This record gives sequence, C-alpha cells and structure tokens, in this order.
Amino acid sequence: MLLTTMGYGGSLADAGRAIGKTGDGGVDGVIKEDKLGLDLLYIQAKRWDTATVGSPEIQKFVGALYGKKAKKGIFITTSTFSKSAVEYAAGLESKVILIDGAQLAELMFDYGVGVSTVNSYAVKRIDSDFFSEEDEPLGLAEKAAK
Repeated sequence: MLLTTMGYGGSLADAGRAIGKTGDGGVDGVIKEDKLGLDLLYIQAKRWDTATVGSPEIQKFVGALYGKKAKKGIFITTSTFSKSAVEYAAGLESKVILIDGAQLAELMFDYGVGVSTVNSYAVKRIDSDFFSEEDEPLGLAEKAAK
C-alpha cells in the first residue's frame, strides 16, 4: 500500500502482488515500477523488532533477484540494517534500496499510510477586506459585534 501511494504501480488493484509464502524464492512481493509496468520492483520485507538485518540476508535477496532476472529490489525491515548490509547494497550493480524501520515510519507519515490525524489546528489571519477606510472606531466596534 505504501509503495502504491508513493506512485509505484498502476491502480491499487493491479499494481502488484504478494508472493511471500513457503517457497517464495526469497521475494515477498512484486510491484510495477510505473503505471505502464515497464519494469518490476521485487520486494523483501522483514518484520523484526530487535534483530539487525545483516549482509547475508541482503545477499539472499540479491540471489533471488538474480534468479528472476530482476535488476531492482526494495528490502524493507522494521528494524535496522548492519553497516556491512548497507555497504554491500551500495556496491551492487543491481539497484537494491534498503528501508529501515525509522525510514519506513517517516514514509508512512509523509504519505499518510497507516496513520491517522489526532489533532489539527486552524491558523487564522486578519481579513483586511473586513476593514474599509470609511470605518470609524464606532463602526468597527459594531462590525465586530455582528
């Protein structure tokens, strides 16, 4: 949902599909890079609370991308990536984007996905049209009372 809200895929109905299950080959989902589907983005998601995602996990994902003849992937985790995982992904010929828990939360807030508004505030300004040059102090008081 977040990726489609960010503009990837076509309509929400046909933008992508979940693959993640036993025997998924290391890929949890696939989404169209654009509305025309000129390229596909493969997605791996790890819902970990405390464990850091290391380079072996990224290497497995890259292997899965290679097996699908894919050039682009997104690896999302609710935790963090190790320094070696970040360095490994940066040195790849294929494009693999790493999104950690902090960046995921930031994107969710930015795009309004999985969040709700608790409070909103009205910012008011003086309406200069309310006042005219003809108004006298008494006339202003009468207008304000209305």
